[in-house]
Amino acid sequence: MDIARTPSTPDGNPEMADAAAEPKAPATIRREDYRPFPWAVPQVALDFTLGLTRTRVATTLTVARNPAAEPSPTLRLNGDEIAPLSVAVDGEAVNSWAMDGGDLVITLPGEQHTIEIATEIDPSANSQLMGLYASNGMLCTQCEAEGFRRITFFPDRPDVLSTYTVRMNGPKREFPVLLANGNRVAAGEEPDGTHWAEWHDPWPKPSYLFALVAGDLVCNADTFTAASGRQVDLGVWVRAEDLPRTQHAMESLKRSMKWDEEAFGREYDLDAFNIVAVSDFNMGAMENKGLNVFNTKYVLADDETATDGDFDAVEGVIGHEYFHNWSGNRVTCRDWFQLSLKEGFTVLRDQLFSQDMGSAPVKRIEDVRVLRSVQFPEDSGPLAHPIRPDSFQEISNFYTATIYNKGAEVIRMMRTMAGPERFRRGTDLYFERHDGEASTCEDFVSAIEDGAGLDLGAFRLWYSQAGTPRVSAVLSHAGDTATLELRQEVPATPGQPDKLPMPIPLRVALFDRETGRHAGEQQVVLDAAQASFAFLGFANRPVLSINRGFSAPVAIERTTSAEDLVFLAAHDDDPFARYEAMQDLVVGHLRKSIDGSLDDTARAAGRAAIRSAFAATLADPALDDLMRGELMILPGETYLAEQMLVADPAAIHREREALKAYLGSELEGELTALHARAAAVPFSREAAARGARKLKTQALVFLAAGVPELAAQMAARQYDAADNMTDRQGALMVLAGLDTPERTHKLLDFYNRYRGNALVVDKWFALQAQSLHPHGLEHVKALARHPDFTLKNPNRVRSLYMAFAGSPHAFHADSGEGYRMIADLILALDPLNPQTAARFVPPLGRWRRIEPRRAALMRAELERIAAAPQLSRDTHEQVSRSLG
Repeated sequence: MDIARTPSTPDGNPEMADAAAEPKAPATIRREDYRPFPWAVPQVALDFTLGLTRTRVATTLTVARNPAAEPSPTLRLNGDEIAPLSVAVDGEAVNSWAMDGGDLVITLPGEQHTIEIATEIDPSANSQLMGLYASNGMLCTQCEAEGFRRITFFPDRPDVLSTYTVRMNGPKREFPVLLANGNRVAAGEEPDGTHWAEWHDPWPKPSYLFALVAGDLVCNADTFTAASGRQVDLGVWVRAEDLPRTQHAMESLKRSMKWDEEAFGREYDLDAFNIVAVSDFNMGAMENKGLNVFNTKYVLADDETATDGDFDAVEGVIGHEYFHNWSGNRVTCRDWFQLSLKEGFTVLRDQLFSQDMGSAPVKRIEDVRVLRSVQFPEDSGPLAHPIRPDSFQEISNFYTATIYNKGAEVIRMMRTMAGPERFRRGTDLYFERHDGEASTCEDFVSAIEDGAGLDLGAFRLWYSQAGTPRVSAVLSHAGDTATLELRQEVPATPGQPDKLPMPIPLRVALFDRETGRHAGEQQVVLDAAQASFAFLGFANRPVLSINRGFSAPVAIERTTSAEDLVFLAAHDDDPFARYEAMQDLVVGHLRKSIDGSLDDTARAAGRAAIRSAFAATLADPALDDLMRGELMILPGETYLAEQMLVADPAAIHREREALKAYLGSELEGELTALHARAAAVPFSREAAARGARKLKTQALVFLAAGVPELAAQMAARQYDAADNMTDRQGALMVLAGLDTPERTHKLLDFYNRYRGNALVVDKWFALQAQSLHPHGLEHVKALARHPDFTLKNPNRVRSLYMAFAGSPHAFHADSGEGYRMIADLILALDPLNPQTAARFVPPLGRWRRIEPRRAALMRAELERIAAAPQLSRDTHEQVSRSLG
């Protein structure tokens, strides 16, 4: 499953207790308590009689005692807000069952039995969007992690693998298309206007991968010829009006299938692969076997309505879900503590795919920016957890950047240490050993260890220890020897006060300042608290380039002069290291500006060094424009806050904006010339044109800070001339942050132009919510009353409130009103959609790292949420952990 992705934005992105009683803390589930389920369920047959307000489900389970488990006569079938209409064992109605909370518990005397259960549900009333629910007249499912129990009674855990046969019957006029997992094996029509279809999935799977879709849909159909010569039927299913925006999704799917065959040797294994786009969806997409269900945001794209970033996201998410066919479906998780087994590995696979499809350096920088803006704060806050957690109360809360993004970085480190070929041998061995099984992170590490010939004994600490390691690097020089002194510290995190050193692979190069070159890159592994590495043959002190390619997800603290950083920003041949030098140059200056340690002379010198590096970047003819645009992006306010033990959001915003204004003013001529050059490049999907569009927006960002009147005019002209969404949205983003008449005119035009397109209206909400406008808070309050705003659609909620919470200057408003607004949202949303509500808690949970006055206001809002009666498990866990 893909979580709703965090955009890499260029600039500032159960039990219920009685209402009158004290809330009851949800039970904690611990990894150490895992036991195999006592019953195997080799076959499942589901028969659905479909209706938007009334769907009847007849379930037939074949069960047998599990020889790998401790024997028990009790069969516990999980349920959530459903009730059995009837229960039969071996064809006979029985009374040997009882309800225990939401679960159906049946006592079975023999070794094998057939269980039949009837349930009835109302999909239209399912505002949680988990299980079977209605969306715009269609029926669809979302079962990961524990949604299947809202459809029927079942051992709803990932280590129970079954083959599924699904029959659906419903009114053909209402549900002309009937889809499920696997291959369609039969279909027919009845005289009463209903029709039916039967699907069979021959591959055993856990219940979280079950999927059903029924509705009035049309298909973009195509085929793919697999490496073995077998033909696979492909379908992207959408509402009729959305069909013209599906071709990029289809092409992305075909590229994904081909790439997985070539890069990992994985061929698709069914006769059909279908994707359905749904507008009401909690997450980004879901990898159900053979029937992926997607948020429309990650399927629909054309040049008029989608930005270059949207096109990349569609390709990346489609790749991610397709790659799950092997890393998640054919080999799945033993339990939910192993979630990173499938998600971390699959994120790495989708990152490598996207690197091969576009600019590898730019993709790497974008991935690191997301990691630092989302996962690093998670790792240093109250919600920190290892990539293989030890406990949880609600598993939905662990679909996190740590599990996904840090999990990918941990597996990438194995690939870095082994090299691509040996890593591939390890993954081949993993799939060979565990195909058709529910496996563990240890199974994966062991396969890489054996297949690649690595000793990963100490490396396993990356799976059990939370926190972002900090590595200090000091380079000294004497005679002809350069010595690199490295020290690591893994900071304390909740429940883990003391940490052991972890193996950290670091790619390094030492540059000769005179020639601007190095003798070759080397990899060193810091596997102790401290170590030194000697490099011979340097008559003069070299310049250190470290953690090249971001070879390890650590924070590097290096004593590098501004002069050396300017040198690396101009000469480093590793694109990420060049970007990092520019980032470190800016971060070092802003940290001192924020803490007040710079006098006027030092401030001027720091700004001049940054100006010099920026000017060189703008003028460098060897850079392509995509990379040039990346190098222009300043460190975000959230990342800057991470560099400080206690952050003052107002000071960070003030100093960052002041630097941006200085650069915009000082480099006005260069930026306007750059914008003019980029504007002359005709539209296409090619890299050069994409880079030109990126430059135009970046130039406007700096000019808006330094020369706002000029920037407003230029942005308005760009908006009017735009023949694509990237240019139009970039111009509107800049205008949304300016107090100018053009802002109002263009926002109104944008809304009227796209008012029938939900995804583009989401952009309209988000652009205003995350803008730099001084009255942003008031704008968000007004937008919450807009007729197009609703709490029932997760995309719309995120577009307004998550964008707002990600805009530090407005969220951290001096009055505390931003905190109150998010707390009010959580309390209103929790009864409707607890999973989405809980995702708004982390911004408030950062209170310990914020200056005392604001911290007290943030904590007070968390306490107000905690005191609310009947809080969901999802939100209760996030709030209680945030309060500590």
